[in-house]
Amino acid sequence: MILNNQQKKFLKSLGHELRAVVMVGKDGVNPALILNLKQALNAHELVKVSMLNTSPITVNEAAIELASETKSEVVSKVGRVIVLYKQSEKKLIQLPK
Repeated sequence: MILNNQQKKFLKSLGHELRAVVMVGKDGVNPALILNLKQALNAHELVKVSMLNTSPITVNEAAIELASETKSEVVSKVGRVIVLYKQSEKKLIQLPK
């Protein structure tokens, strides 16, 4: 699913209030982290990921890798924070057209 600008803006506003559920640390992106992220996306659809200073990869690299591994969309990258969206079967978030 490809998000248009209006949908990204809507999701950014929702993501602003979220707390980071997943944190990328000194181990970088690993299978356990991806599994946790998949579960979080399935449960919440919109997930905030925080990059710790000890992370061996950049925010851009992490965003690309996490989005491709979880088949989600990158909504925003601000500083060391990434917001990802993946629509679940429950369709918890109603996106604008």
